Amino acid sequence: MGRLALMSGPLSIMVSEGFEQVAYAHDAATGLRAIVAIHSTVLGPALGGTRFWPFASEEDALRDVCRLARGMTYKHAAAGLDQGGGKAVILGDPGTVRTDELIVAYARFVDGLGGRYVTAEDVGTTQADMDLIRAVTPHVTGTSEAIGGSGDPSPATALGVLWAMRAVAERLWDGSLRDRHVCISGVGKVGAALADHLHADGARLSVADVREAAAAEVAARTGAAIVPAATAHAVPCDIFSPCALGGALSATTIPTLRAAAVVGSANNQLATPQDAQRIHDSGVLYAPDYVVNAGGVINIAEEQGGYDRARADERIGGIHDTVLGVLDLAAAEGITTAAAADLLAERRIEAARVTRATGD
Repeated sequence: MGRLALMSGPLSIMVSEGFEQVAYAHDAATGLRAIVAIHSTVLGPALGGTRFWPFASEEDALRDVCRLARGMTYKHAAAGLDQGGGKAVILGDPGTVRTDELIVAYARFVDGLGGRYVTAEDVGTTQADMDLIRAVTPHVTGTSEAIGGSGDPSPATALGVLWAMRAVAERLWDGSLRDRHVCISGVGKVGAALADHLHADGARLSVADVREAAAAEVAARTGAAIVPAATAHAVPCDIFSPCALGGALSATTIPTLRAAAVVGSANNQLATPQDAQRIHDSGVLYAPDYVVNAGGVINIAEEQGGYDRARADERIGGIHDTVLGVLDLAAAEGITTAAAADLLAERRIEAARVTRATGD
């Protein structure tokens, strides 16, 4: 292995904002360039996926991995998991530079962190990559069921979104999603599975996707109406569910929302921090994305105790109560739901920090 070191210089500002460690690896033999950011291990080992992406610059990669790692700290804390926040990136186009040798070199890098970071699948990496990493290090989750893992996390994420919607339905209506109109923007693995759940619950569906065939396939089996992807956010409905790219809620789109609530699986749905207040002021109930989409990480976290799908599904159902808790906290404190989710997570982290410091 080439180099493994805590970075300084350009990263000093990010590290000073609370990161415990940022480690960088070069391996000349395989061409590996990778970064692991560990934001917090207060609640437990940092767990987060590995993103394999052709970043425009190393600075962009550093910024992305640190942003994602911090987000994982809050996601795990809010979900009640005994996991810290971490994330990794491999720099390069996986379609051209990925080799088994490179993945093995990356696995050795992860193993060298001594369990402080546990990796998983993310954009640009696959379950097969996780299986290969498992052959080198135990510090990986999301492996295939054939080797004792939990398999594809998408169904678990979709199940969590369903529970979040049921919680919102309790708060806004009679608790049932039957005959409620849900517009799903993005019907990839998660969005499509969510559509199936909602169809079974008796919801009325609209679906949108930039891939027309994907929308058509979901519509054929659920009876959903197909709407244009560019204007899905403006469809009059009970719940708008962004399940594709981030940034769906912005100064441009929020004024055109025609939904009572937003509950979706996409990461980073708010284009800017100010959009939390904008959507609050618009009267649309926003269920914070990292609370809603935690089903996937809850599922893979279960692997570390010996995976059991029934136990994992039961824990994913807890997203229902977490959403209600966030809504109650927002109302009690007079803050946005996004701020309430952060506060819930921060209180749990601080309580764990105090316990660690006092030894109680």
